Amino acid sequence: MNNPHPDRRTVLRAGTLAGLAAAGLAPNPAAATPAPRPPRIVDLGPAVSQFSLMSAVLVGDTVHIGSRNIEPVQIISVHLPTRKVVARTELTNGHSIQALAADDSGRYLYAGILQKSSGERPNLFRWDLRRPDEPAEPLGSIGDRDVRALSVAPDGVVYAVGGGSSSAPALWDYDPATGEIGNVGTPDPKVTLARAVAATRTHAFFGAGTTFNGGGDTSRAALYAYDRSAGTFTSIAPPEMLRDPSIRDLAVLGDRLAISTAGSTEDAKVALMDLKNLSSYRIATSIGKVAKSFTMIGDTVHYANESGLLAYLPSADTVTPVVYDGPELGEIWGVDSRAGKAVVTSAFGFVAEIDPVRRTAAVIDLGSAGAPMAPQTVMGIAAGGGHVYVGGNATIARHTPGRNKVVNLRAPGEAKDAVVVDGILYTGQYNSEGIWHHDPRTGKTGRVAGFPSEQNRPLDVTFDKDTGLVLAGVQSDTEGGGALWTYHPRTGRHRSYANPVDDLQCVRGIASRDGVAFLGGDNTAPTGPRSTVVAFDPVAGRELWRIDPRQTAGTAALTVRGRHLYGLSRKGGLFVVDIPRRELIHRADVTSVSNGFAALVTNRGVVYGVSDTTLFRFHPRTFAVSVVVPDIDGGWYSGAHITNDEHGRLYTMQGRNLVRITDHARF
Repeated sequence: MNNPHPDRRTVLRAGTLAGLAAAGLAPNPAAATPAPRPPRIVDLGPAVSQFSLMSAVLVGDTVHIGSRNIEPVQIISVHLPTRKVVARTELTNGHSIQALAADDSGRYLYAGILQKSSGERPNLFRWDLRRPDEPAEPLGSIGDRDVRALSVAPDGVVYAVGGGSSSAPALWDYDPATGEIGNVGTPDPKVTLARAVAATRTHAFFGAGTTFNGGGDTSRAALYAYDRSAGTFTSIAPPEMLRDPSIRDLAVLGDRLAISTAGSTEDAKVALMDLKNLSSYRIATSIGKVAKSFTMIGDTVHYANESGLLAYLPSADTVTPVVYDGPELGEIWGVDSRAGKAVVTSAFGFVAEIDPVRRTAAVIDLGSAGAPMAPQTVMGIAAGGGHVYVGGNATIARHTPGRNKVVNLRAPGEAKDAVVVDGILYTGQYNSEGIWHHDPRTGKTGRVAGFPSEQNRPLDVTFDKDTGLVLAGVQSDTEGGGALWTYHPRTGRHRSYANPVDDLQCVRGIASRDGVAFLGGDNTAPTGPRSTVVAFDPVAGRELWRIDPRQTAGTAALTVRGRHLYGLSRKGGLFVVDIPRRELIHRADVTSVSNGFAALVTNRGVVYGVSDTTLFRFHPRTFAVSVVVPDIDGGWYSGAHITNDEHGRLYTMQGRNLVRITDHARF
């Protein structure tokens, strides 16, 4: 800036420099440049704190509940008559417990864990309920990374299924007489995950299918009977279930096998199969896409769908909702029966005893009962209007930093990502929940837009001010490909565009400029196109152009700064596209700071990124990367996120705590 009339400070500084020069002490121009200020980091405390859960089983009068995404992974025991937590044990490995099963004697409770990586660490445990003060003992590992379901046969042999490894899941057994874990066999090499198992004296039943990375030649619902004496598998899936993506649950109810599927383009199915004649069964179409956790009350099967309790009457092949006076149940992780009542364990953090005849519900809040509250790993994050929101399991934590206040908002599933528009929060809710909103002025929270259920996993949410649209990029777990969701907060109009990149690539990254949405593709299959970027008109619903950013892995994140579209790949590749010229102008390897599901945001004219390990930024002219916060090591459940508020402050995770970062970049 020109200054024809220098002020006194300028004159004094000039005189000082002239004197130094005369003495031969003139400072180096580079040394005179002010050093960059370090970022200011404010710790806002645990991002989401609750007793998050993922499994439950009733043994006698006590519900045993497995934790989810909290450290250490643990089981609590809730005694129904006293409404108190009466025992607790910690496991030595894993992040969540999805599988619990007790033997017929009620002495031993078996637990299978989910873990981030495979290895020699144990994933199968046993807790002696007669000695609850003694910790659960590790038994060893099934060969699959994760244990998703367990069943104990009448003779005490435990059967386990799961997945998460590079090979197709197998059926595993543990014999307490020998202490050995064995691989019984892999009945279907095309399935990607097994989530159901049940055992009798003569057979073990293996239920699986395609839950993640669907499409192509992956298997649909697969159900096998394993003859324990002959050591052979026989396919027994009812033909009516074969169109669904997977078998979701199995249970032995007297002399029948209860079977359910996970729905996608169609509603789920439920069936009862005669254990003496496996070709004989009754079947019905359920309500919704989820059917799991069976129990029998009288002549009626009770089980959970994605938001409530259902009743299946086999004599009429009808399914109806269970009506009662009580709270919404949300996602359910256990249904058992006791004294004619359904004992339901809700991810909202309570156990409900529901009387289907009297239509009443008695609720035990886990926090009030003594369950430990703990910081969990988190999902999406958004800021604005004086609040910061963080997605957890069945909850969204609303932080108000100025008042040091945190409120947990109930929301089913998981807020995978979110954005604040005019003070109102909009989230993309997994699984198949669509777009939800929360207005802090009224306190109302609810769904504002639903979409085809196979478009089940929202990944990235943003707002385009030119069109006034909330935009969400989506993955279809079971069918392959993905979608673009649009929602107009003012009109309430919402649309869905399936497979805007192609039928293999989901929409993992999304950004916008001048009313154009930029969609970053990601194909998690080993072959096929990946990282394609499509410029899309979200109002007209048509592609404008596309470009290949020449990456070896799919898109992790996108953001726009001026005329440039920045992108990160899941293998640490940076790419920059000149939008008006529709040209790839820069590529670089930034694996030193990013590798995996990273995130980007443009803040105060600078592009920032965060990975599982590091907060970083890019030079606006050279695109060179620099570290802002090393070793940030955020506690993310499904990939790192970063956001900013109206004041240019950044928010992300450091460990399991929410942090606010103020950075004044100088370039």
